Amino acid sequence: MSKSYRVKLEKEHLIFSAAHFITFAGNICERIHGHNYRVFAEVEAPLDENQYVIDFIALRDTLKEITESLDHHVLLPTTHEQIIVTPDDKEVLVTFEDRRWIFPLGDCVLLPLANTTAELIADYIATELLKRFKAKGITQLDELVVGVDENEGQWGVVTRTGDDLSVEGVQDH
Repeated sequence: MSKSYRVKLEKEHLIFSAAHFITFAGNICERIHGHNYRVFAEVEAPLDENQYVIDFIALRDTLKEITESLDHHVLLPTTHEQIIVTPDDKEVLVTFEDRRWIFPLGDCVLLPLANTTAELIADYIATELLKRFKAKGITQLDELVVGVDENEGQWGVVTRTGDDLSVEGVQDH
C-alpha cells in the first residue's frame, strides 16, 4: 500500500459576499439574492523537496486573490442558454424570458458558466487555482478539491483528478 498526502485549507477570511440568481426545473428563474460564500481547498500531491504537498501560504494567498475578485459583485453566467448576458463598455444587460436587469459593468463578474450554482462556482475557483498555480510553477498535483458553501452547511464541491488537472487544458477565462 502506498501513502498519499493532502492538505486542506479552510480559513475564516476565505469568504466572499456576492449576488446571483440561478435557473432550475427548466425555466424557473430565482430572484436576485446574495450569499456570504465560504471556500475551502484540498490538494493531494507527492511531497516536494521540503516534504510538503504545497506551501500553505501560497495556497492561502492564491485562494484569497480569487475570493477577493468575486467579493461584492453580481455573479453572472455567460454560457447559460436562457440567461442572456450582454456587456458593453459601462453596463451589463441581462435578460431571461420577459425579465430584464441592467447592472454597472464594474459591479459584475462575468463567469464562463452555464449557471451560477455553488458547484459551478467551485469549479470556476478550481480552474482559477490551477491557472495561478501553473504561473507559480506548481504543477505536480494528483487531486484538487474545492468547496463553496453558500448557506452555512450547503456545500457545492468539485474534485479534479487526472486530465482535469492538466494545466495545459486549463483555459483562460
